Amino acid sequence: MKTESLPEPKLPGLEGKLDATGRRFAVVVSRFNAFITERLLQGACDGLLRSGAKKNDIAIARVPGSFEIPAAARTLAETGKYDAIICLGCLLRGDTAHYDVIVNEVTRGIGQSAQETGVPHAFGVLTCDTLEQAIDRAGLKMGNKGLEAALAAVEMASLKSVVSGQGPVAGKTGVSRQTSDRQKRVAHPRFARVRNDKAVSGGAKAVRPRKKNSRR
Repeated sequence: MKTESLPEPKLPGLEGKLDATGRRFAVVVSRFNAFITERLLQGACDGLLRSGAKKNDIAIARVPGSFEIPAAARTLAETGKYDAIICLGCLLRGDTAHYDVIVNEVTRGIGQSAQETGVPHAFGVLTCDTLEQAIDRAGLKMGNKGLEAALAAVEMASLKSVVSGQGPVAGKTGVSRQTSDRQKRVAHPRFARVRNDKAVSGGAKAVRPRKKNSRR
């Protein structure tokens, strides 16, 4: 039996590492459906500690329900103390449209907080139809979504550091490139000769003597 090695990517890409050493994280967890959310919290803390984070670098904020998660996450992100925010909650579908309204608002709020603050947010809010589905995703056969959210937060915090250390902002790359090309053209001997010829011809025009008036 022959074994083949994994193909190498054609183009190198930026990516984060699962290393939480020296980084600080905040976990926002909902008290509603605590039977599920506490298991998610345990999984998240376990993932952070296994990735190298220290207990003193993990802050836990508890909120009444999932609807309050975005506001708490944004408040923590705006302090500038944390490298990533982990949002944990559990929403179970009921007989009314309340579930759909809350799901949409929580998802929108967490995403908006991440975009406007620039701090990575990991989405660990379960949106399940039944309690059995939530239990399976809180440490049973479907894994622990709190652990997965924590690992995503670690990787995104690392990726942000990698991107921040690359140099110019993406929006300014084109401007700096145009400036560099213009400087190269000016420094080229051919362009320098044309510029000198224009200067000489301009000087000749400046010293051209005026014609004398033939009338007396």
